[in-house]
Amino acid sequence: MENNIEKPSSNKAIYIIGSIALVVIAVLLYLFISNKQQYQAVVEEMTEEKLILTEEFQALALDYDSLHSNNDTLNLQLEQEREKITHLIEEIKTIKATNASKIREYKKELSTLRGVMRNFVIQIDSLNRRNEELVQENIEYRKQHDKIAQSYKELEKVKEKLDKKVEIASQLETRNIELMGLNAKGNDTKKIRNVAKIRMCCTIEKNITAPVGMKTIYIRIMRPDEVLLISSKDNVFEYEGEDINFSAKREFEYGGEDVDVCVFYSVVDGELLKGVYVVDVFVDGFNIGTSSFELK
Repeated sequence: MENNIEKPSSNKAIYIIGSIALVVIAVLLYLFISNKQQYQAVVEEMTEEKLILTEEFQALALDYDSLHSNNDTLNLQLEQEREKITHLIEEIKTIKATNASKIREYKKELSTLRGVMRNFVIQIDSLNRRNEELVQENIEYRKQHDKIAQSYKELEKVKEKLDKKVEIASQLETRNIELMGLNAKGNDTKKIRNVAKIRMCCTIEKNITAPVGMKTIYIRIMRPDEVLLISSKDNVFEYEGEDINFSAKREFEYGGEDVDVCVFYSVVDGELLKGVYVVDVFVDGFNIGTSSFELK
């Protein structure tokens, strides 16, 4: 009778315990599923953050690639920073997305590298501006140089003209050119068979602008057939940049005043012809007079 009364109470306790256990299991299951979803959400978020961080480093690498400078030292520093970024990108790819501490470290490094790049940009801009200034200065310098060179050329032309005028002004002139044949006794003659020498006398005129001192007078005697009378092919002097033969020469001293000079050419038997002879007189590289005479 007593056993029949206790049995319903025992079943009720079991029922209550089972109900509680089910509730606990349900709660635990709910918490597990909820935590798992939250964990997955966190992992996805951190994975996305890692991807964004990688892309930011890659973008920074492209920014560094766009930086160029004419300074070798600066270019070397830029190359070192590019290599450093490339190395960091490879490191980021190997870490787990859930490694929050590493992600934070790379974010700090990214911020530092951006600051470094800003400094590079400032330096490059400063160098570029300075280069532009130097280019402009160089252009101005070239303009000034060209202007000075042009002025110099103009001055050279003026100088050449003045030098030419001075040269012309200082050129000696002659007057009273006298030509005569001389016989063996030194007497005047115009007969070919008697001529032993040909004499040319003239007066070198006064010229205060001409250099003074010892000078040489050259004469060239041309036969009627336009053959030059010479005693040696080695007898040459310079005229208009060329060496030409002369018939005879003589040194004389010029002091700036009128001076009379005579030059003699010794005739070789059989070299004279009948007709008109032309004589040119040269001093200081200039032809200062021409005259003619006739031999019969």
